[in-house]
Amino acid sequence: MVTFLAGGTGTPKLLHGAAETFPPAETPVVANTGDDVEIAGHLVCPDLDTQLFADAGELDTGTWWGIADDSTATHGALGEFAERAGLADGPRYLPDDAQTAGRDIARWRRFSGVAEFMLIGDRDRAVHLTRTGLIDEGHTLTEATVTLREALGVERPVLPMSDDPVATIVHTPDGPQHFQAWWVAHGGEPAVERVEFRGADTADPTPEVLDALADPVVVGPSNPVTSLGPMLAMDAFRGALDDTPVVAVSPFVGDEVFSGPAGKLMAATGRDPSTRGVADAYGFADAFVLDDEDPTDLHRPVVRTDTTLDTPEDSARVARAVERALGEVA
Repeated sequence: MVTFLAGGTGTPKLLHGAAETFPPAETPVVANTGDDVEIAGHLVCPDLDTQLFADAGELDTGTWWGIADDSTATHGALGEFAERAGLADGPRYLPDDAQTAGRDIARWRRFSGVAEFMLIGDRDRAVHLTRTGLIDEGHTLTEATVTLREALGVERPVLPMSDDPVATIVHTPDGPQHFQAWWVAHGGEPAVERVEFRGADTADPTPEVLDALADPVVVGPSNPVTSLGPMLAMDAFRGALDDTPVVAVSPFVGDEVFSGPAGKLMAATGRDPSTRGVADAYGFADAFVLDDEDPTDLHRPVVRTDTTLDTPEDSARVARAVERALGEVA
């Protein structure tokens, strides 16, 4: 068994064509939940859902978000009503006292459905509503995810990093913003002063996650700050990585990032936005997979390949490199 850590699109892309090397039923994925938000009363878990939809063969691989060919009638109608009412100035946070009302929700992740700022398809929304309904009935996020996984016909164990709420908060000169608001609604434009993982000090990885982390671990080419940061902010999670073989795939080629805001966020949080900075952040990693063109010299085992992940064939190639790196340390 090998466990992958997932946040954003890096790990789903890596596993997209990797079944021959890493059979899904034998390759659990632990997904970041710091990006989770509640919109109009339903819980959206982007990183969990990207992996679930990818394994179900339903992911929109053009955007790596949501369900392929999904309709967006509800989303469109919400935008229309907001425009008519003069309320199209989203994202609109619920009031402060509502951020912790009802379910135990980490503050600054609860949004009104007015001027909905994330594009949510109709079938995608049904997944979120089912998840939220199960949690309201008393199930944990882990239990709700098992139900969704089985309903989607997914073999792979997909595990939320914790059943406790953690919210990735980006602090800007304009005030704190949930990561999704900062990145999706505002395009990552406000300057970043610091990043907070709100709730992580009282959150714990689940027993299922700790069991999965007892096996060798692969960190996909994810954003070290917002995809891995919420996991590493939990002491027990970080401790588990110290005690098991870990291979990390760099999301950079030298100082060039493949996609997303990793470079900006690493620089803003005092890290070098480069493969060197990733290696410094991942002191627990025993080996790395780097691109052939990456000039970085690390004092740890390195396996090199073309780390582009545009096609299933790319995924298969990088997966074989990961397997070789695991052979160096496992």
